[in-house]
Amino acid sequence: MTMNLSWIDDFTALASTGNFSRAAEERHMTQPAFSRRIRALEEWLGVELFDRSSQPARVTEVGEWFRTVAQDLQARVTAIPGEAREKAEASSTTLRFASTHALSFTFFPRWLQALEAQSSMGPLQLVSDVQQKCEALLSQSQVHFMLAHGHPGVRGRLDAEEFPNLVVGTDQLVPVSAPDASGQALHQLMGGKHHVVMLLGYNLESGLGRILKELKGPELEHLHVQNVMTAHLASVLRTMALNGRGLAWLPRLLVGDDLERGRLVIAAPAEWHVDLEIRLHRHRTSIGKAAEAFWNTASHFEIGV
Repeated sequence: MTMNLSWIDDFTALASTGNFSRAAEERHMTQPAFSRRIRALEEWLGVELFDRSSQPARVTEVGEWFRTVAQDLQARVTAIPGEAREKAEASSTTLRFASTHALSFTFFPRWLQALEAQSSMGPLQLVSDVQQKCEALLSQSQVHFMLAHGHPGVRGRLDAEEFPNLVVGTDQLVPVSAPDASGQALHQLMGGKHHVVMLLGYNLESGLGRILKELKGPELEHLHVQNVMTAHLASVLRTMALNGRGLAWLPRLLVGDDLERGRLVIAAPAEWHVDLEIRLHRHRTSIGKAAEAFWNTASHFEIGV
């Protein structure tokens, strides 16, 4: 007879209650079928794991020993996929990145080009998404690195000890609007007593939105703000701002060309601007030779992109 790993889960279910009917229901099978599986496990071991003379069934002395063995086996089996991925990562030369949308087509390409001048790299994979999804990809080890905006005064969702980061660049969140006929901001943040701020804002999936809410939210509450729309992409808010729909806080890296060409103008004084860091995050554990080499190169690269 060959051992069936699912018998371990059957044993655990019955050992926790001693009730065959309840354990069978938990394991999504009939009681007779469940009982046959428990008996098959006992026959494979050559011992009785349960005393069936009492109700509920009682775990025997050898059954108590096997309970510890079963827990160790379950933990070992659970760890196998992660260990297999680590083995594959150790020999992989492909670097996998997750980056927020705004940085994926503004900062990321130029930064990589500058890094490649310092050190050769293998193939790359990039997933561009909202920061919340990028954080999930990194925490699940789906990617080696995550690139996102951050601010020293705003705590991120990733634990800094488990997910260390490097500051690899700088940016600034600036309030902008389309210009009116005279070249002034069509939608200004400050105005008279009855002035209404037509705001193009971020939703909670946006890392920029979390930073803005934390740093400027209390001050905005004192103004008469009308939320024209919310979105999780800075690029969407940029398009709406260009169309004259309202005021938006956007990364300078994203709208620098718009500001130079006068398509957008600054819509609030400098105290409403937010300095940002561009951070490269990784998992604390081993990420493979190629990824470790890239991290080392990025660590010694002078910020200037």
